[in-house]
Amino acid sequence: MDVISLRNISISFDGEPVLKSISLNIRDKEFITLLGPSGCGKTTTLRIIGGFTKPDRGDVFFDGQRINGLPPYKRHVNTVFQRYALFPHLNVFENIAFGLRITKTPEKVVRQKVGEMLSLVNLSGFEKRQSGALSGGQQQRVAIARALINKPRVLLLDEPLGALDLKLRKEMQGELKNIQKRSGITFIYVTHDQEEALTMSDTVVVMNAGEILQVGTPEDIYNEPRNAFVADFIGESNIIPGVMPADFAVDFCGGRFECVDKGFEKDEPVDIVLRPEDLTLIEAGNARIHGVVRSVTFKGVHYEIIIEGMGCMWTVHSTDYAAVGTEAGLEFEPFDIHIMHKS
Repeated sequence: MDVISLRNISISFDGEPVLKSISLNIRDKEFITLLGPSGCGKTTTLRIIGGFTKPDRGDVFFDGQRINGLPPYKRHVNTVFQRYALFPHLNVFENIAFGLRITKTPEKVVRQKVGEMLSLVNLSGFEKRQSGALSGGQQQRVAIARALINKPRVLLLDEPLGALDLKLRKEMQGELKNIQKRSGITFIYVTHDQEEALTMSDTVVVMNAGEILQVGTPEDIYNEPRNAFVADFIGESNIIPGVMPADFAVDFCGGRFECVDKGFEKDEPVDIVLRPEDLTLIEAGNARIHGVVRSVTFKGVHYEIIIEGMGCMWTVHSTDYAAVGTEAGLEFEPFDIHIMHKS
């Protein structure tokens, strides 16, 4: 069931289009991520859902009801921003209880609900701690608990991990996913970090220049990118021009290769994606694709090897080592070749 539907949403700022007639359905209890570079329109989309920004054209539906004119405080939506905006003069308990205090909730209910939220975000025992004495990750969890305590249907998260260091970001990715599953609340998450989107999301929405380019599961987005921008933005890619002479065949780098794609026009120009981890190093003399190793970088779990050959620069991720200046060949399977329409 869709909890939120956007229909042909457009908006411009100072005459510059920010969103260009986008439409999107968001399911109940889903963790959905709006992913794209800075300025692509993802935060504006979040603000329109929250009621902080009004679109120039288009409609916002909540449970099938049009809510364009509904102010933020009347929407069943709460927001967590990158700056958590905790109240420095209040302890953890009172920060989380703030929304209940506003509605004059009885003290017994306040204590019960705050206790539930503290357990949900793994902060039981921190009730009396001042917010300024918390780590960045703990402050974020307090902000989430405060946003969830009134049981919104939807939680909006605008790059909430952006202020954390890399190790803590990775830890909090798992925490956020667990909180979402346990709470049963729809999370709409905004980030420009591809790994974050792929790690946490049920659905990823890739955006660029005010448009939605692709919507799908993390696996779909990564393995079957719809165009070169998506392929290049989601992980590293080798993107090569080619031609589809027929179903299940593609021409590139001077040869014809078997693939698993079909449905293209005869001799249609296409873009081909070969992921670095799908390329295997072999002896140059036995390879249809070969070249000279130009650089080797150790990445911890693999080497990143750049090979120049067949008119292309190839990025390879391999546990095998190849010395700079040596000849190397590349091998791949038909299902490793991903064919895309030209953008």
